[in-house]
Amino acid sequence: MALDVSLIQLFFIFLGSLCIGSFLNVVIHRLPLEESVVTPRSRCPACRNLIPWYRNIPLFSWIALRAKCGDCGARISARYPLVELLTACLLTYAAYVQPNPLAWPFAFFFLAGLVACTFIDLDHWILPDKITLPGILVGLLSAAVAPHELLREGPWALANFPFYEVAESFTGILLGGGILYFIAWAYITFAKKDGLGGGDIKFLAMVGAFLGTKGALITLIFSSMSGAVFGLFLIAFRGKKAGTAIPFGPFLSAGALLAFFFGVPSWEWYFRF
Repeated sequence: MALDVSLIQLFFIFLGSLCIGSFLNVVIHRLPLEESVVTPRSRCPACRNLIPWYRNIPLFSWIALRAKCGDCGARISARYPLVELLTACLLTYAAYVQPNPLAWPFAFFFLAGLVACTFIDLDHWILPDKITLPGILVGLLSAAVAPHELLREGPWALANFPFYEVAESFTGILLGGGILYFIAWAYITFAKKDGLGGGDIKFLAMVGAFLGTKGALITLIFSSMSGAVFGLFLIAFRGKKAGTAIPFGPFLSAGALLAFFFGVPSWEWYFRF
């Protein structure tokens, strides 16, 4: 428990993280369309009027305006504050459980990437290279500067290998991306259809960069199990056919969150059975 992180610090981290979540809403909307995430300023999608800053305060403006545009009265989707609140909760909790401030920028980047990838995949069925590829590089850097605890659990650490956290991160990239690449190859070779997209491969490689081999495996195991359960639910209660495609990114993100926050106990629990 991170007792040396004060409530005041967490409060300001929460407020700042709401702003990060607001920016992620822009990323989620514009990045798949290959638009700039910096300019132009946000507009109401209905009346196209520019949204002034005092009506664009994360979470609070949506509540104050009762989920409506201040000019035309059009409804504003609840997903905007949901993304902001989800981001704020994840980043604040990350700061709480990781008292080392050096780790915060890397943790925030990783978690924000998971949020953005989840909603982009739900909307467009893609996991953008503009998030995953830089994420791999940032993950390697984090291993050198402020490694996640899972990077200290791998075989390189047991062998006292120099810079073992970086070696574990690099191994996680190869294993995470390699496993899904093999699965995708097997689908194409034997089932004669695409089973996974290239974005899934690079996404799990990014997870491996931040969390190492154990993190990549936890993510893959949990996402596969939860995705299978969801698929069975669709077949049983929604009349979907077996083999119906679903976006896999949200399940990968959920598995990555499990690995990030509860990686060591999850690994120990799973391999007791």
